Amino acid sequence: MKKEYFDPKTNKFPYPTDTFNHYIILKNDRGIIFDENYPYVDNSKKFKRKRRFIRIIIVLIVFLMTKIRLGLKVRGKRNLKENKKIIKQGVISVSNHIHMWDYLAIMRTVRHYKWPYVLVWDKNVNDKQGKNVRYVGGIPIPTNINGTKRYYKELEELLKDNWLHLYAEGSMWEFYQPIRPFKLGAFKLAYKFDKPIIPIGFSYRKPNFIRRKIFRQIACININIGKPLFLDKVLDKNEQIIDLANRCHDEVCKLCGINPIENIYENIYNDSKRIDYYTDTYGANYKGSK
Repeated sequence: MKKEYFDPKTNKFPYPTDTFNHYIILKNDRGIIFDENYPYVDNSKKFKRKRRFIRIIIVLIVFLMTKIRLGLKVRGKRNLKENKKIIKQGVISVSNHIHMWDYLAIMRTVRHYKWPYVLVWDKNVNDKQGKNVRYVGGIPIPTNINGTKRYYKELEELLKDNWLHLYAEGSMWEFYQPIRPFKLGAFKLAYKFDKPIIPIGFSYRKPNFIRRKIFRQIACININIGKPLFLDKVLDKNEQIIDLANRCHDEVCKLCGINPIENIYENIYNDSKRIDYYTDTYGANYKGSK
């Protein structure tokens, strides 16, 4: 069956100049310090009880809302089924970040194999919704150097048999189709803990008349699951990390219906700046949407 691709090409959102930066401003600060005393993976009985309760609500209500709101379609389920043994041993996944609810889409898609965790901006946990971020599996990335050692130790234990998701673009740009450059953090973790990367791409479909005119929906969303990618251990450390990042970026492009050669950004972040591809200055050369 031919896949349908659609590029919203919206300028509704104030995408920053730097491709790695956030445009959502979080004004709340609960005063949490992410140091060596912070439980990055909270295994306390109290937290686990609350997380199990939240999980029931997510399964019964939130997953249905996610499917309806996003118009969600899943592609590539077979790649999960065929790699159950690999997933059981702990995996890392990487995707583009295009909606406030796209992590819920990932949770809904992989829940029969693992309940995933996700690395998040520390400000998301310090915000007023930070507790909910934690309950759905959010793990803050420490900015305090004293917390890094504990953070890595807990991630090592977690990845023995769990699923960890990362947004390699670094920030959420709603309904943005081109795949932005990837930071190397996910691939350094893959090397450090010797784990494969499962590429995931979020792409779009044109909404029907009711969604478009009544609900003002910009696009419907597809989640596309790829096959696990492994480190090339013939290479040295830095080459392994860069090679895996390049292959993963190319694969996410392909999953989203974009020829990697025609994607408007380089694969790896290098102080990369936004390209306004939907304007007259670039639009004529862009071939990512099919």
